[in-house]
Amino acid sequence: MENNSFRKFLNWYLDVWRNSSLTDLKGIISKDYKAREISDGELVDFGYEEAIMGWEQGFNFAKEKENEWDLNEVSIVPLRQNEVMAILSATLVIGGEKLEEVSLFFQTFKKNENSDWKLIRSYIETGVPSENLNKIQFN
Repeated sequence: MENNSFRKFLNWYLDVWRNSSLTDLKGIISKDYKAREISDGELVDFGYEEAIMGWEQGFNFAKEKENEWDLNEVSIVPLRQNEVMAILSATLVIGGEKLEEVSLFFQTFKKNENSDWKLIRSYIETGVPSENLNKIQFN
């Protein structure tokens, strides 16, 4: 696996997210994208179109209110050749105050035949108390 290739891509991806750039994000998410989100104990499975609508709502909220994204890299897990999982935490900073809860994103990226990294799968846990991030363990 080309760590440098993925690192450069991930840094760009996080910049796309921080800048709430829906246009760039649409090119990152695979058309075959599959995701599962747990929110308030409810499980929702969705694909590309629903993901774009969700990102658009989040990005619009961030831009309209001049909020900022607080994104943190929890871990990078090489899965297979040309396939990497990034575990990320995300929350908003509203009026200079960070929200007390984060969402944890387990995002799988795969390098395609054009050597472009694409987001192919996600598992998302919303409403995680931010102090729990300090308790994450990998053994």
